[in-house]
Amino acid sequence: MESPHGAALSAEDFGLEGPRGWAFRGVEFTAPPGSLVAVEGPSGSGRTCLLLALTGRMRSTQGHAEVGGERLPGRLAVVRGFSALGPVPGVSELDPSLTVAEHLRERALLRRRFDGSLRSLLRPRAERSATARDTIDAALSAAGLDLATLPKAERTSVRDLERLEALRLSVSLALMGRPRLLAVDDTDLKLSATDRGLVWELLRALSAGGTTVLAVCSEAPEGALTVRTRPAAGTDAPSDDTTTGKDTADAIAETGSA
Repeated sequence: MESPHGAALSAEDFGLEGPRGWAFRGVEFTAPPGSLVAVEGPSGSGRTCLLLALTGRMRSTQGHAEVGGERLPGRLAVVRGFSALGPVPGVSELDPSLTVAEHLRERALLRRRFDGSLRSLLRPRAERSATARDTIDAALSAAGLDLATLPKAERTSVRDLERLEALRLSVSLALMGRPRLLAVDDTDLKLSATDRGLVWELLRALSAGGTTVLAVCSEAPEGALTVRTRPAAGTDAPSDDTTTGKDTADAIAETGSA
């Protein structure tokens, strides 16, 4: 797959306060294009909210960030246009009732409909189909998902996928849009140590290919730029465990896009 130019990331006193308190606050870091950035912390520490804020899906309330040269929170829609979400529970989850092939075809159709030029929409059907197939194959290859290894190949239902296979499928779908920034939530959830290693191997390869990768985890791997959402020890900042899933949904709704 053709490597995009990754998006540089930076944040200065970046924070988000909801009705029940701070989701995260005081986040500061700088990452060049093509970085692997690990958002580290326990569940409930505002990790997902930070991921969604940096991809333009939630509106911050303190400080600012820059993503690919676009300043947040002012340029949310622009950042959403060149960033993509891998698996994020409650936001970009796979439909368990659909097959792998159905997910891939649906994403290809949506991409052609909303991301393609008028000229591409008017191309012969056979040519459009061949282009979609090439895009799908390239994304699957980049995500390391071999359909032939699945129980029923591309006709395998999502509910029958192993956790690692489902994560690779979600990443494949995200990569079909050739994003400059890829965000992946819960990279180590319900995975063995071996599978966690394979996930980080995948994400390192994507960042080495030029895509900036933002990944939520409980423990950052060696070599990643680590960002933490909890206040440093000794500060008087309030706990960020007070934001609920409803707060997340409400904040996303305010931006007008998941």
